[in-house]
Amino acid sequence: MPEFIPRSEQHPIVDTSSTTLDLIYFDLVTLASNEQDIRRLPAHESLYVVLSGQVDIEVDDIMFEAVGRRADIWGGDADSVYAPVGANVRISARGAAAEVAIAGGLCDTRYAPFRITPDEVDAVNVGSPDTHSQRRIVHLLGQRQNGRCGNLLVSELYAGEGCWSGYPPHKHDTEDGDVETRHEELYHYRFQPETGFGSQITYDDDGPVKILMTRNGDTVLVDRGYHPTVTSPGHRGYIFTILVGKHRRGLIQRFDPAHQHLTKTIPGIDAMRDKFK
Repeated sequence: MPEFIPRSEQHPIVDTSSTTLDLIYFDLVTLASNEQDIRRLPAHESLYVVLSGQVDIEVDDIMFEAVGRRADIWGGDADSVYAPVGANVRISARGAAAEVAIAGGLCDTRYAPFRITPDEVDAVNVGSPDTHSQRRIVHLLGQRQNGRCGNLLVSELYAGEGCWSGYPPHKHDTEDGDVETRHEELYHYRFQPETGFGSQITYDDDGPVKILMTRNGDTVLVDRGYHPTVTSPGHRGYIFTILVGKHRRGLIQRFDPAHQHLTKTIPGIDAMRDKFK
């Protein structure tokens, strides 16, 4: 069943030692002014997403300068750099502190590095205030990068106050043609203000229900089952999301049959599904 990792100083947060996920790598790097981070992921392709501040990112002697155009995650869309499996990556903060999320997916093909600017992200609006499901999903590494990377998908989700996301409940733990794909998933939570909280629910068709309280900085690993989540009223929610397909890149979600009818009453569900395929 899914694993809960409370905010901690553990680094990397998720790697090949995980007993829950086999395909995903995740870490957060906080750099002081002019500080550097150097790393190489021998088994994972990766996306370096600037959450705040501005950095230079060097990938195998290819320099991407002044990456990052927002003061924090609430200040606009992300600026990111893709690094292939086995690349030597150096991140250097420019002048002020910066935070970078590193999203990785197991990959055995080496692609060329590239940058995804805020102007190149692919966003979709889902839900409505009336259905308590209003959110904006910003695809950083998505359909537009098909053919340029492996099975790694990375997005940022912005949830309204009291909003349900991952909703109607769906899963993606079984490879089943055009009905469902097998994708591992990771959620990293932030809230505005940071005192906010939410709840992560996970369950199987015939198994136990698990309910977790999520707070600013918490991470949830989803290996199987339905996994809806909700943000508390009075707070905005943010979920940094990593998906990695076991057999293919595009994601197909299977909705809980008991709640399938909601796909016709919540606006934007079809558009949301299409963006992940």
